[in-house]
Formats: sequence, structure tokens, C-alpha cells
Amino acid sequence: MDSLRNKKNPWVLYETEVPHSRFCDPACGVSPAEKLSPEHLQLLRNAFTCPKAGEHIHENRPDRRRGRNRGENEERAMKLEEFREVLRSVIGPDIEDTWAERFFNEVDISCSGQVKWQQLCSYLLLEYTERERASIPRAALLDSQPQIRHCSHNKRETTVRVVAVSHPPPLRYISVSKGGQITVWNSSLHIVKSLGLAGDPTEEVANTRRFRGWTTDAVCMGNVNKVAIATDCRDLHFVNVSMGNVFEDVHLFGFRSVPTALCYWHDVQCPERPSLLLLGDEKGGVHLMWFLNPSKGLFKKPSKRENGPQRIFFPDLSEHSNLVSYRHIPNIHQEPINRVMFEPDSNIIMTSSESDTTSVVFMNVTLRQEPYVWKFKQGAKCFDYNASLQLMVTGGCDRAVRLWTRFVTTRPVATLLGHRTTVLDVAIYQPVGQIFSYSRDAELRVWDISSHHCLKTVCLQFPCQQPGRIPEHGNFPFLLLSPPRPDQAHLVVGCKDYLALLSLAETRRGGGGCLTDYGREPGPKIQSGTALCCALYNSTLRQVVTGHADSSVSLWDVETGRRRLHILNAHGEDELTCMTLDSSHRRLITGARNGTIKVWNLLNGLNLHKLEPVTDSEVTGLTCLHDNQLLAVGWSQRLAQYDVAAAKDLYVRADMSWKSSGVHKSDILAVSQCSALGVIATASHGGEVIIWRLETQGPVLHLQRPTQRGAAPPVDSLLFLQHRAGNRKLRNRGVLISSQAGCLCFWSITGQTHTYGQFYAPEQPGERVLSLSSDQPKNTILVSGDTAGWLQIWDICHFALDIQHEPVCERPPLLQSWKAHQRALVSVEVLEVADRLFVLTASADGSAGLWTKDGDHVGCFGQEVMWNITETATYQRKTQKKLTEERTESEDWGLSKVKSQVPEPPNRGQTSQEDFCSEASSIRPPEIDHKQPQQPMCLFEDSCQTGASCHERRHLRDDIHLSSNC
Repeated sequence: MDSLRNKKNPWVLYETEVPHSRFCDPACGVSPAEKLSPEHLQLLRNAFTCPKAGEHIHENRPDRRRGRNRGENEERAMKLEEFREVLRSVIGPDIEDTWAERFFNEVDISCSGQVKWQQLCSYLLLEYTERERASIPRAALLDSQPQIRHCSHNKRETTVRVVAVSHPPPLRYISVSKGGQITVWNSSLHIVKSLGLAGDPTEEVANTRRFRGWTTDAVCMGNVNKVAIATDCRDLHFVNVSMGNVFEDVHLFGFRSVPTALCYWHDVQCPERPSLLLLGDEKGGVHLMWFLNPSKGLFKKPSKRENGPQRIFFPDLSEHSNLVSYRHIPNIHQEPINRVMFEPDSNIIMTSSESDTTSVVFMNVTLRQEPYVWKFKQGAKCFDYNASLQLMVTGGCDRAVRLWTRFVTTRPVATLLGHRTTVLDVAIYQPVGQIFSYSRDAELRVWDISSHHCLKTVCLQFPCQQPGRIPEHGNFPFLLLSPPRPDQAHLVVGCKDYLALLSLAETRRGGGGCLTDYGREPGPKIQSGTALCCALYNSTLRQVVTGHADSSVSLWDVETGRRRLHILNAHGEDELTCMTLDSSHRRLITGARNGTIKVWNLLNGLNLHKLEPVTDSEVTGLTCLHDNQLLAVGWSQRLAQYDVAAAKDLYVRADMSWKSSGVHKSDILAVSQCSALGVIATASHGGEVIIWRLETQGPVLHLQRPTQRGAAPPVDSLLFLQHRAGNRKLRNRGVLISSQAGCLCFWSITGQTHTYGQFYAPEQPGERVLSLSSDQPKNTILVSGDTAGWLQIWDICHFALDIQHEPVCERPPLLQSWKAHQRALVSVEVLEVADRLFVLTASADGSAGLWTKDGDHVGCFGQEVMWNITETATYQRKTQKKLTEERTESEDWGLSKVKSQVPEPPNRGQTSQEDFCSEASSIRPPEIDHKQPQQPMCLFEDSCQTGASCHERRHLRDDIHLSSNC
């Protein structure tokens, strides 16, 4: 922590992350920020600052004294009833009670039962700031850093152009180097094959017939499956790319000038129409080649077969007049043409050059209309035009990106500044209304067309870059693939002999809005969405909160399964790892893989606080104490405390007063608290469990399960049995449960004997238990979820209550067991709704489900058909029945159907349990010193996997089957 504060800004992780977006249920009504006008705010301020009518007599004297001291009336607090009446007097009598109560609760986030003017101002300021931020669109770039590939066949020469060939499928990229090397790539930018341009066949020695010039540009001719390549030898090479064997087909040589830019157009709707190839040359002229019947060929086939490509001398092109028509328009520019485009709807040829007097020229093919000429200093090095937007974008040596309208040549609409070197390429990405620009120092910028703001700046890290040197580029660094192409939108950027592939969003990504279809998601599929990392139940709001690996958070109504709130990119693009609620259950605290922690208002999705990261490593556990003091643990191996209750600023500093430095020798994976005993428990990857006293903020007890050999498996979960801890007769018994390699260990933390029982819980050997829960008011049942997707409910009324000199390996009675999900259960929780017990499950398969304690499936959150939790007829019982039947047919475990009091599984499960218990019982638990935690033991073994790393544990959500590694 100290090193993070000393070496860099601890808030930089928040400043550089992708902003979050929130989507609210429209059924909640209009937001107070939208309904309140400035006049309303002034009236509300007067109501808060003016004393009540009945208070004038009793408080006249003190108020007068305060008025002389402060010069103003003291702010007073309002309770819900008074606040509701004030709103009706200010806004109107038609204000609904539910809306006013929700407004009051959103302001009274600490649940004090009253609100003040200062609280209301803070709430509104945060809401208005959020809405202003949400109005700014996000950059279309989906990758912070792209995939980068090396063009090894370029022989260290620059890539001049990259083209995309989508027909015939699949999608391929073709890069052309300056030295004439052609490389074919698949859609993932892996090299498929390579080919060199043919040299001059008149050379005497065949081995020296290699291309000796420089390429200037290339273009894909999609309707004839060819790529045309221009060179400084004043020729064109037509390369056939239709077959698996790429080869050069035609060599057209002998132009009067060097072609410097190419453009090709064909009518996709009418393939029989002539296609057009445009060539801009070094003398500022344009060559037009109309291919009259491209389906029959571009040129007349030779009478006799030639070795190598067909060679056509340009002055002899008239011999192919049946298939091609040629025209030349000279002297359009005073400098070489560097870009050429064609607009078929208006038959406009668009060209650019670095000339001050003819920077960009739009002219009709017929030359019957006066051309449009744009003139600006140093000209244009690149440009792009979009016909539907009637927008042109230019870039050049003056480092400015300019936006122009179609018919105004004297003045740009906007000038976008920010690049520090020459702008090499620009591209308009219409689906999201943004512009990409790229400069010589490998800096890529994303601009919003409507606001002219720079949305994102990415400095591409190409391996060829050297400190203090500008990398070499080709003339055409960009290739933009956008819808309606069948593949996902991409942007390919070339730098010397490297290519970068960036994924693009295909729709405009705004900053929030309303949930569509009133919060319902299509399809009652169990496997849906991104992997879940955690889930919890809010008993106060009667809502379920789910956290996803893609850093999104959703709030669901537990009584119907309806989604009330959805937050995207809660921690930018970093994976969300853990969640907890504050003491009032109005705030949600989330932790992420990059060490960031945030506090959210559960009523409206506002981000209230951003907590100082201890390190930039993963936060694995959060727990909130009774006074809203938050404790965070993770890979930092330390305990960080945050005062959430007293925090008034957006950024909250960490309190590192806990004596945790060097106590844990490995990453902390779990944390649990027990207010009745005044302690918390933390567990690490090394298998150690440490008990900490809240009063002293120091360790008091070290617990570790003995094993015979090997490394200790990590502790996956911790659970305090709060009812036992609060009972004087039971608090010395097994009150803490730890899950380690599938074994559930019951610990006493106050008595002389600390091991009170243990048993192997999963249905199959080699699995792990990632989550535990119990009915905390009574602690009669224990719910465990394993990595195979199985959920077990155990009767622990009488388990781990008697002192045992040897560890107890007998299982408690198994009440229920069923396969709840297809993959690992990352969260299970027992909750009480309408005087009935239910079980909440969240899985790595991306689904969260609700079950009765008897095994009936209520439904999955996000399914199309909502349920009514009080009406069992709306439950999806068939899903549970089907899972039970599949289990009966495929596995002979002795559990034919979900029923009460199921016997212990025989054979495989029992064998693993017996093996485990025989090892554990052979070693007496060591005597524990209550003053100082003991050092971890060195000899360990378990019946399951023993070397699972934190990285493996993180990805259990994706696909967890560890038995093969045991």
C-alpha cells in the first residue's frame, strides 16, 4: 500500500477505466432529477432552511442568536411524511406516495429516517453529473490493446496496404509489402500463405526474375476475386485470390506515369453492370478503366498459353476493347494523388493530394459540372467521405483532423486538434457516428462526430517502435471493416512489418437508459450470458444482486424474477470478483480483479464512492461490519479498512491500521465476520485460516487442517454460524466452517479443542465447494455448492456440537441434493421470502436460479416468463424433474429422486471421504497459542487437487472439471 501511494497516483485505475452505464426499470417512474425544475429546487431549499410554523415560539430566541452569528437560518431535517407533503406543495398534489418514498430513500442512503438539504443537494449533484457523463458516447474500440502480428515474409519492409477478401468465405486479409510480398491471413490474423510478385521475364537468368520495384497501393476486386497491385514500375499486377492457390494472373505494364492510389467499384445488386477501376497517378491525373463484362474476364485471353501471368502492354489495351474501356483525366492536382474514391450515386470521383491549391477535388465523371475544390495549407495526406452523412474528413502534415460538409469548400465544420505528428489516415465509422484518425507516432484517436470530442486515445505498442524514433509506415495504414459485412467489425492498422487488429462495437454505446421489455430477457435458458462470479440477497429491498465476470451488475426482484437495474462496466473492462452489502442494505460494494472497490446506491445505480486500491491485484473478499466499516482482502495479503459511513467525497482513502503485514504468507481468498464474537476470519491459498479480533485489529488464532504430505490446498470459502456464535451454550462448539478441496471443516475458535468435525461434501470425488450458506437465524441446515454444479442441503442441527478428540468424518444427514447448474456453483445463499426458505444459486455457466429448500425450481433470473413466488403453479418444476431423471439414468448414486433424508452416497463418494478421513485422523491437531498465530505446517495432502493456483480458481467459472488433475 505504501509503495503504491509513494510511486504513483492510487486513483489512476479509476481515471483510465471505461465509464460505467446504468439501465433502470421504467416501472420505477420518472427520476427526481428529471422532474425537478430550478423553481422547484428553490422552493425546496426554502422549505428546508425556513423553520416550521410551530417552532417559532419555542425556538425563537436560540434561532435569533444563531441568525446573528451565521446570518442565515439553520438547516433542518425532514422525515418521510413531511418530505412527502413538501413535495406535493412544491411539484403538485398528484405526486404518488410510492414515488415520494422512493425519492426519500434514495436521498437517505444511510437509513437515518430523515433527510437534510445538504443530502438532497449531494444526491442531485451526483445524479446530474451521472446524466451528463452518460450523454457522452463511448469509443467504438472494444480493445484497450489490439492483437499484433508480425509479417515475417515482408523481410523487414513496410506493409503498404491491407485488403479484406470476404468472398468466397471465410474472411481473409491480404497484405502487400513495399517490396512486393503478398501475405494471406485468416480472420484471426494468422499467416496462411505467401507469394512474391513476378519480376521482369526478359531477364536472362530465370533465378533473378524477381520483382525489383516498390509497390504503391493495392485494392480488392471482390466481384472477380482479384487483388490489383500498383507499383512504381508504372504497372499493375492482378493477383487471383479465388482459389486456395493464390497466383498472379495478369500483368499490365507500360503506363505513362506511376499509379499512386487505387479504387475499385462494382454494383453488388447488379453484377452484370460494368465495374470501374480508378488509378490516381504521380502527375495528378486519374485513369478510369471500365470493365464491361467482368463475369467473362477483365482482359481478352491470350491465343497461346504463357508461362507465368498474362502480360499486356498498356499501349495495346485497345486490343481488349470488347472487355475494357479506358479514359484518362490529366492535371487534376499539382502534386501526386494520394487518395482516390468513387461515389456511384452521383458519379463523383474524389481525389486528394498535398497541394495547397488542390487539396481535395470532387468532380463528375462526365466533367460537365464544375468540380468542388478544397484548398488548405499543406494539403491533405488522407481523407474519407461518407455519402449518407454528407461528411468528409481530412488529415495531413499540419496534425489537424478537419470535418467538411459536401458542398462547402471554404471552411471546415470543425478542426480536431490533438495529434502531435502527421496524420497518416482517417476513417469514418458511421454505425456509431465516430471517426478514427492515426498519426505517424502510432497514436490512434477516436472522435465523436456530433460533439467533436476525442473519446479515446490509444498509443499502439508495435514491437518495431524504438525510443526517440518515429516508426516507418506505409501510405495506407487503415483497413476498416464495418457492417453489413457478416463478420464482426474490425479496424486493422499497419506499422512497418506489423499489423494490429482491433475489434469494434457495431452499435452506438451510450451511457445508460431504460431497460427494454420492462427488464425481461429473452428465453428461459439456464445457460445464458457471461459467467457469474457472485450473487447475494438483499432482504431489505427483497432483491437479488448478481455480479458477472464482464463487470456487469444486475438487480432482480426476488418475488417475480424481474430485472430492476443493470450496470454495465461497473469496473471498466476488469472482471468483477466479489460483492457485499452495507449495514443498511441500501449500498452495494463491489471489488474487481484490478484492485478497485466501488460503492453503489442500490436504489438508482449511482456510484457513490471509489475506494483507494491497496494494490493493482485482485480483491477476493469484502465484508461490512456493523458500523459500516468495510474490510477488503485479496492478493495483497493484507486487510484494508474503509469508513463508508462517514465518507462524503467520491474518493475514500484506505485505513491500513490492521496488523496484517506478513501474517498471511499467501493470497487471501475468503473472509467472514462474526459480530457476536467480535472476530473475523480470513483464509488463504496456502490453506491457513486466521482469526482476527475486531477490537485489537490483530490476529489471535491460527487454524490449519493437518495433512500428511504435499502442498495444502486453498481454502475456497468461510462461513460463521451466527446463531451458534450468539448462543452461550454453543459458542464454544463448531461455529466456523471452512471449505478446503471439497472438505468442510467445523472449527471452534473459543474452546480448548478447535477441530469439531469434517466431511467430504461433493457428490463426486475430485470436486471443490466454492460457496456455503446456512439459515442464520437457526443454523439448522447447511447449503453447499460444488464445482460440478451440484447443490447439497445438510441437516447440521446436531453436527459438530460434541467435543471430539479425533476429527469426525461422518457426514451429517443429507436432506436434499440435485444438480442445479451445468457448471460450478460460485454462490449459494439461503433466503427467507413470504415465511418460506429458498436457495439462491449462481453458476459459472452464466445463470442464477432460485429454488425451494425441497428442490423445486422457481426459475432462472432473466427468463421471459416471470414467476410469482407465492404461487407454486408458476414455478418451473419441470426443470428440476428433468435434472433428477437425467441424474437417475446416468449415475447410480443411490439418490433416485429429490426427497427428504437421502442416505449417504456409497462407493466412489464414500471411498474418497474414507481416504480423506483416514489421513486427517492420523495427525492430532496441534495446540494453538491464542496470543500469536502459529506458523503454517509444511506437510499436507488431500484427496483432491492440491496445487490449484489463484489463477485457476479465478477461471473456475468458465469450465471447472478438476477431477482429471487430482
